[in-house]
Amino acid sequence: MGIGTWAMGGPFFDGTQAVGWGPTDDEESARALRRAVELGVNLFDTADVYGTGHAEELPRAGLRGRRDEIRIATKWGNTFDSATRQMTGGDGSVAYMRRR
Repeated sequence: MGIGTWAMGGPFFDGTQAVGWGPTDDEESARALRRAVELGVNLFDTADVYGTGHAEELPRAGLRGRRDEIRIATKWGNTFDSATRQMTGGDGSVAYMRRR
């Protein structure tokens, strides 16, 4: 069973278009991730661009010590500026993947 983290990543934009979720609470997200594992979830789906990288960080922090119980799947290839929470394009190269 899996759960997605898009809504936990918080806001991000493609120009003026909001493509992320609104404000989020990291502690609440961490509690939700831990509760999901308790209920049998073992797959967490995320992406490099969700919250301009923030959603990829949440499972790492919220599920510390449980890595052997879960799988994390991420999509990549989006480029972004974390400071402005803006998508900036795409890069599907192997070099970019290794940097992420």
